[in-house]
Amino acid sequence: MQKYLSLSYLGSLSALGVAACCVLPMAMMLLGLGGSWLAIFGKIAAASFYVLAISTALVAVSWLISHRRGSMTRLKWWLVGSTAMTGLAWVIVFNEARINDYLIMQM
Repeated sequence: MQKYLSLSYLGSLSALGVAACCVLPMAMMLLGLGGSWLAIFGKIAAASFYVLAISTALVAVSWLISHRRGSMTRLKWWLVGSTAMTGLAWVIVFNEARINDYLIMQM
């Protein structure tokens, strides 16, 4: 079970990373950390929906296996955290334009 829990967190963290790929450069430019290396985030953005879908599937499989093995009480909060991170990644992706507009207004 620990393997599936680790996979769900790995998927959730990668989903957050991919979701922040377009918001993160704007935030870094606000902090004065701009540069040509920020162009790499554009390549990551192309795969964002695939990574988010895989992450969501990993979290769902972790919930299913945890429920079937009867270890819900022990791992429930870990799975809730993983689910929350993946949900946050989806929220960031779907609100990316608004977040970028807000950051541009702060410049």
